[in-house]
Amino acid sequence: MSIPRLLVFDLDGTLIDSSLDLCNSINATLEHLDKPTLPHTLISSYIGDGAAMLVRRALGDPGDLDALDPANHAAEELFRNAYDFFLAYYRIHKLDNTYAYPGVLEALTAIRNAHPQLPMAVLTNKPVYPSRAICEGLGLAPFFFQNYGGNSFPTKKPDPEGLNTLIAEASNVVATPILPADVVMIGDSDVDILTGRRAGTRTLACTFGLAPHTIAAAKPDITVDHPSEWPTALGLL
Repeated sequence: MSIPRLLVFDLDGTLIDSSLDLCNSINATLEHLDKPTLPHTLISSYIGDGAAMLVRRALGDPGDLDALDPANHAAEELFRNAYDFFLAYYRIHKLDNTYAYPGVLEALTAIRNAHPQLPMAVLTNKPVYPSRAICEGLGLAPFFFQNYGGNSFPTKKPDPEGLNTLIAEASNVVATPILPADVVMIGDSDVDILTGRRAGTRTLACTFGLAPHTIAAAKPDITVDHPSEWPTALGLL
């Protein structure tokens, strides 16, 4: 791989393991609504398309498809109550058990030391404020010039709007145009790989994340099994 000029990282399942706090927050929400809780393995399979979809999927299980239908006014009111409670609960508990994957800080440090001017950013479907707060709390924030979430734009990944915006902003940071082919989108699911493909960037998939079963069919340019592989796989060392 030729040396990239911009790296864009997914958050959940790529930089951090947040699954336990998300699962606990969903089950706290279900308990608040007097609904049965769900297994963590099932809730984890719902992560990746933003907080709203995570809540909708949890409400729609088991088998209550009406809970997923925005045209159902009673279901939509239930969703709004659940979503508000979930966000409030998660805001407090977002760092109870969440951690950066082993090797992430070391890999980012190695990249930064070798390429001090290389812009890096976060693009996640998680709401932007908890995303930024988590990165601050785990010492990740200093590596990134920007951190956009699922509510930063009218669309979410795999729509390329956020990635295209980051490419334009990074071009301003380095004061020269960055082409999509100069960019690598790094993530743990087909959502991230499809986002990169739609924006015309290269892609790197992480098999240690939350959705490794979706990676092969998405056909990323590169696949790694550990964050320590990032610098070499990206041609940065």
